[in-house]
Order: sequence, then structure tokens, then C-alpha cells
Amino acid sequence: MVQIAPSILSCDFARLGEEVQAVKEGGATWLHVDVMDGHFVPNLSIGVPVVQSLRKVTDLFLDTHLMITHPQQYIEPFAKAGVDSITFHAEAEGDIAEAIALIRSFGVKAGLAVSPDTPIEQVFPYLNKVDMLLIMTIYPGFGGQKYMPEMGAKILAAAQFRQEQGLDFLIEVDGGINTSTSNIVAKSGADVLVAGSAIFGKPNYGQAMQDICTAIE
Repeated sequence: MVQIAPSILSCDFARLGEEVQAVKEGGATWLHVDVMDGHFVPNLSIGVPVVQSLRKVTDLFLDTHLMITHPQQYIEPFAKAGVDSITFHAEAEGDIAEAIALIRSFGVKAGLAVSPDTPIEQVFPYLNKVDMLLIMTIYPGFGGQKYMPEMGAKILAAAQFRQEQGLDFLIEVDGGINTSTSNIVAKSGADVLVAGSAIFGKPNYGQAMQDICTAIE
């Protein structure tokens, strides 16, 4: 069954606690947390203090996506803030294997993300070490972008590699997910769909999530 991970990047931050509770009541078990440093991507978003506050008010699985240049500097603070998974970018600075090992040392699930311009084969050597592969189907940094259909080939390639190698990492897809694209990415092999405006831009969050799932044939 496909998992929906509402992205709080699109929520009303003045009502963050209420928004999180609303998606939980709507059926969400995951919450996607985008962390941007204004350098790796041209935007800034939430940091450790907000995550600490989130952990105090929710038991949802906190799926943290680090869009930052030096992820190893922030792994320990976010792990101690109470996140359940930390995903960093293959394009970031630092040794990928070392970063994965550091995440795991804190008892947190490790994820590796790839941006649209990065060949998926570049991360194949690390997929036996991670719990999740995040495939960006938009350019990271801003919400509300349209799904890039050419990224479907990456999802298929990752799913095929997983099957051939007998691996069990999850494939997460982030970017332009809605009722028009959820079936495409799910059929390609995605297990977790990150959705922002397609949920928080609707009057009923539970219905919005259900609509995304129902669109999957």
C-alpha cells in the first residue's frame, strides 16, 4: 500500500500544531519535513527548534529531508530533536557512506535523495545501505512546481534495481504529486508519495489524501 507523506512546507505555519493534527485525523501516519539552508537550494525553511516542537505535539513518523550543503553537520541535532528518518542529497558535500553511517549511529532511518539532473545510477552503490531513496520529480527548493514526467524513468530504474538486487529500501517521490500524477509514480514503483499543496491547499485534508490514493489504479 502506498504511503502519503504530507509536506508541511505547504501548511499554514501560524497554525502548525493544528495543521499537523488535522492531517493525522485525516489518516496520515507520516509527516514530511523539508529543511533548506538557503545555499544548497535558494530558499530557507524550518530548523531544529521547529522539529523539536513538532515532536512534542505529534507521534507521526517525522520524515526529514535535508536540502543543505553540509548535511553531516546537522545529522546529530536533528536526530536528537526526535526525527524518525533523515534523508540527505547525493549532490551535497561530504562522503555519502559516512553520512549514512552517522545517521544510523543515532538509531534513525537513513535516506538518500537525488535531484532531477543526477543520474539514478550514481546512487546505486549506496542503496544497500539506506532505508529509503527519495527521487525528486521537481527541482528542490520550492513547493507548488509541476511534476516532471521524464523522472518516471528514474523511478522505474530504481524499482528494477531494487528487485534485481533483492533489496528492500522504500522509494519516495517528491514533487508535483496530486490526483493526476499519483497513479503514474505508484505504478512505476513508488512506495511513499510526498504531497504538499495537493493536501494543504484543499479544504478537507483527509479527503485530499484519500483522493490521491483513490487515483491509484
